[in-house]
Amino acid sequence: MMILYRLCQHTVRTLWPLIGTLEVHGLGHVPTAGPFLLVGNHQSILDPILIQGICPRPVHTMAKSTQFTAPPFAWLMPRLLSFPVRRYEIDPQAVRYALRKLREGEPVGVYLEGERSWDGRLQSPRLGTLRLILKAGVPVVPVTIRGSYDVWPRWHRSLRRGAIRIAFGEPLTFPKFDARSQREAALPDVAARIVDVLTAGLAGVAAAPATASMAQVP
Repeated sequence: MMILYRLCQHTVRTLWPLIGTLEVHGLGHVPTAGPFLLVGNHQSILDPILIQGICPRPVHTMAKSTQFTAPPFAWLMPRLLSFPVRRYEIDPQAVRYALRKLREGEPVGVYLEGERSWDGRLQSPRLGTLRLILKAGVPVVPVTIRGSYDVWPRWHRSLRRGAIRIAFGEPLTFPKFDARSQREAALPDVAARIVDVLTAGLAGVAAAPATASMAQVP
């Protein structure tokens, strides 16, 4: 399974320069060991391909359950470390899976908005993602991707050439709350902190010190 994951990473890194440019910042912020939540914005179907393609650590990423219903994706998605989540409803099974992977010391990726943006702008965060953060109590690595909406927007059938920028931010820490009432009370603060970081990243304000071109990504 991991051989296929690494092969897909190599394919993305090799072929993407034929399509467009990719500027990568902050790879040094990605923990080299231990669990963390990789929390990003979602502009395009390209986001998980590019983010997982260049992230040094293999990431178990939530993906909408409908992607697992038809071949070849039903076979491919789990082998790329994706796991299904039912959108627009509470999905205890997806939460349990994410927490189990974190307990095993693995990174888990989620998209703050729960779906692709309709206009390229950051949408409101999904409460389920915020609750997972407070239930897990692990570092949160924010990742912003900018430009993928212009390359392949939600309403377009094919991709176009363009420049994309991905920035991994410094890990954020949040308390771990076992009581539901504590988690609910902390939701506004968690939302505000993560939205502020992602918004700054999308504006190019919080450029991380570690910078690489596609060819330099390990």
